[in-house]
Amino acid sequence: MTHTTANTSVAMTTTTTGLAALALWVLVGLPAVSAGLVIVVPALRRVAAPLATAVSTVVVAASIVVAVGRPTVAFPFVAGSEFALGVDGLSALVVPTVAVVTLLVLVFAAADVREHRARFNGLMLLFSASASLTATALTLPTLLTGWEVMGATSYALIGFWWWEQNRVSAGLTAFLTTRLADLGLYLAAGAAVGAGVGLSLDDFSAASGSGSGTGAGARDVIATGILVAALGKAAQLPFSFWLSRAMAGPSPVSALLHSAAMVAMGGYLLLRAEPLLAATAWAPTVAAWAGVLTALGLGAVAIAQTDLKQLLAASTGSQLGFVVLAAGVGSVAGGTAQLVAHAATKALLFLAAGAWLTALGTKHLDGLLGVARRWPLVGWCATVGAAALAGLPPLSLWATKDAVLAAALEQSPWLYAAGLAAAALSAAYAAKIVVVIWRRPSAVEAADAQAHLDEEQEGTRAVTRWQRIPLLPLAAGAALLGLLALPPLADAVARTVGGGTDGSASPRELAVSGAIAVVVGLAVWRWGTPSPAWAAGWLGLERAAHRVVVDPTLALARRLDQVDRRLDRGVWLLAGSVGGMTGGAGSAARPDDDGGGGGGGGERAASAPRGLAGLSAWLDQALDDTVHGLAGWIRRLGQLARRPQTGQMHHYYLQAVAVLAALLVLLLLPLVVR
Repeated sequence: MTHTTANTSVAMTTTTTGLAALALWVLVGLPAVSAGLVIVVPALRRVAAPLATAVSTVVVAASIVVAVGRPTVAFPFVAGSEFALGVDGLSALVVPTVAVVTLLVLVFAAADVREHRARFNGLMLLFSASASLTATALTLPTLLTGWEVMGATSYALIGFWWWEQNRVSAGLTAFLTTRLADLGLYLAAGAAVGAGVGLSLDDFSAASGSGSGTGAGARDVIATGILVAALGKAAQLPFSFWLSRAMAGPSPVSALLHSAAMVAMGGYLLLRAEPLLAATAWAPTVAAWAGVLTALGLGAVAIAQTDLKQLLAASTGSQLGFVVLAAGVGSVAGGTAQLVAHAATKALLFLAAGAWLTALGTKHLDGLLGVARRWPLVGWCATVGAAALAGLPPLSLWATKDAVLAAALEQSPWLYAAGLAAAALSAAYAAKIVVVIWRRPSAVEAADAQAHLDEEQEGTRAVTRWQRIPLLPLAAGAALLGLLALPPLADAVARTVGGGTDGSASPRELAVSGAIAVVVGLAVWRWGTPSPAWAAGWLGLERAAHRVVVDPTLALARRLDQVDRRLDRGVWLLAGSVGGMTGGAGSAARPDDDGGGGGGGGERAASAPRGLAGLSAWLDQALDDTVHGLAGWIRRLGQLARRPQTGQMHHYYLQAVAVLAALLVLLLLPLVVR
């Protein structure tokens, strides 16, 4: 983090003025406001796609301005913290990446998404705005806002075809899985407040210093929370399975979610928090091994897939594993270069897969045999992306992965060896893609491919010009962005993101990894790839999650329900038995009424249980009245809550815009009063 100052509170209350500050507001605010307008205003709904493209073009220009100007803007938000946004060296590289990839994906989507375009483009704009907000957040409240909106929007986009229950269920799985991990950010916030650290991300960085006065216990809790939240968003083990379910969404959603937003933001958060991780005795080791084991495990998962989008999804988690590894070994520059190069590469491959899915109606690898021969431009662009994914020299991910592995070698030869093995798996599953799309099928294979056509949707048998255009700049990025990890740019990037130098890989290390990629690629071309059955089902992670989290939670809920029912029955039985005791005592006493003193004793003996019964009856009635009264209030509140639930998306967006407008008024009121 490069925002650290001796007087953070002063820095946080200083608002940058001028064009750069305005561009920072435009970067986040323009797509967010446009998202609501494109849904609510009927006239805008009819031009949703070109409007979203125009807005994204402006956002790209704003991202360049803020990358150069490095502005900071802030206003009072909550006690002890501001709502602050800013651009430093790290975000200056990531923010334009998010903006450019979003623009190219929306250009592709204009030709690919043919129904509910207003809702789709509105959600995509909001998704990109939340990713930009996450990347520029300087305080934890700002980060949480972007983080939460990004997660909620991903749920709506994955389940975009809401009338298909399996897609909605897939979105819910992704949302709940990442939400579980997101609790780590709230843990970090609570620990920061409790330790008096504050909610500025700069304060977290300052708290990592030995002279900060922050206890090791507080640092450990904060680091734990951030690490868990980031691993969940980045789909690292054991959270990785949600990436598989996320493939239920439209292809442009997959392209953005897996490249520059959502998943990438998990790795980005760890790069920002690297000083905090390094200040603990355990977090760097945990992050490094979590990343490299995910790269290995999901590399095996990718090799075992027969569905192109599932293969690419697994490769996303695998490639982000190198970013997480970079955060663990302190290679912020290498991790940033890997993040940026991977964004271009993965957006390219997902858009190519989406073009073929639209044209042929299938994403099964057997149905895509020789597809590159039918649409050569798409095929060659996808080949560049796959070769970069394989780490083939001189393409981008060859250099960026080696920059991370060079830092890993300085920490541990075991980490380096595991990283090289993961790189070899990358070459294997990338070569599998190239072999499938270029191989001329035999007569039997052609018949099998024909059987897969239109199994997902009805194919158009065409790839339009607007689907092809975004592939060209993305292919250029996949080919050239590795320069960020090679001299002389590597040292410049290192100085930009963290100060000092962060050496790139040596020529020997680059040669070794390049040779591995070539050998593995040729082996796959000659003999094919194995299909490990144990990895095909994403390592059984979703089943394990059900057994470890979902099933025990449901079992606990059922057990608590049983306890509640038994307690309720016990109360009624106690009331009944006390009433019976009262009646029996009164009957026993009455025969003694003419017996002198015996009657008085019986009456006194009966008075105690009668009083207890009366008290129990009163308490039971009071409790019953309270429950019924509360139920009545809840029923009336439920009726009120149902009124706006019309099922019409424009109503929901209108409500969201109204709430955001009210919140904006509350936030700006103190500034106006001043």
